[in-house]
Amino acid sequence: MTPSLNKSIPDLEGQATGGVTFTPAAYAGKTIVLFFYPKDNTPGCTTEATQFREQHKHFVKANAVVFGVSRDNMASHEAFKAKLDLPFELIADTEEKLCHLFGVVKNKIMYGKKVKGIERSTFLIGPDGVLRQEWRGIKVAGHVEEVLKAVKALN
Repeated sequence: MTPSLNKSIPDLEGQATGGVTFTPAAYAGKTIVLFFYPKDNTPGCTTEATQFREQHKHFVKANAVVFGVSRDNMASHEAFKAKLDLPFELIADTEEKLCHLFGVVKNKIMYGKKVKGIERSTFLIGPDGVLRQEWRGIKVAGHVEEVLKAVKALN
């Protein structure tokens, strides 16, 4: 069941860097930002993660917690997080459970070949566990500022 706007998100769980188990219940009362990205250490994903890092203190001040999600494994995530000095955790969705739940796995054309990949997407879950906003197929430029603005408007 894909989460719908203005509806509670279903129970879900993901293993994240730092030994964190992500569940919405664990962050009840906080706004949750889940940003799905295609792959660690690629140019667009590095830029997006860096922009979330640069704005992180503003998300925290607005009572929000940020999680990055991709299909990369935990070792890749830990290295990516350390390399970029990311202050937030990355969820290793190696079995694509969260990716399929949120409907971000799409067919893409890469170098002329059809491949399945993650469509860069961000989901904003309110402190009440309700999906408040979603951005799909986004471009990196200006996106983090737009998400931060939405978080501030929510609180």
